[in-house]
Amino acid sequence: QVQLVESGGGSVQAGGSLRLSCAASGYTYRRAYMAWFRQAPGKEREGVAGANDERDVVYADSVRGRFTIRRDNANNALYLDMNSLKPEDTAMYYCAGGGDCSLVPLMYKSWGQGTQVTVSS
Repeated sequence: QVQLVESGGGSVQAGGSLRLSCAASGYTYRRAYMAWFRQAPGKEREGVAGANDERDVVYADSVRGRFTIRRDNANNALYLDMNSLKPEDTAMYYCAGGGDCSLVPLMYKSWGQGTQVTVSS
C-alpha cells in the first residue's frame, strides 16, 4: 500500500523559509514521478513543483526561483525548500506520487494528508 506522509509545515512571517518533507513507502520510489501541490481555502489545488527519477524538475511560475524540490531516492524522501515566502503561499501543501511529469492533480495516483503552511504579512 502506497503511503505518503508530509511534515514540516508551520507559521512564518513573510520573507521567511520552511522545508517540507514527504516520506514515501509502498512502491518503487525512484521510478515514480513525485510532486508538491497546494490548495488554499476556496481555491483549486495547484501544482507547485515536480521531479522524476532523473532529477528533471518543473516549477509553477509563482514559485520559480524561491522554491526548490529535492529528492532523496536512497531514503524514499521528497523535500520542498521554500524561501522568500509570501502571504499568498499560504495553503495546505500535499505530496503526490505516480504522476506523469506534469503538475496536473488528476494525473497523480497517490496523495498524502497534507501539511499546513501559513505566511503572515
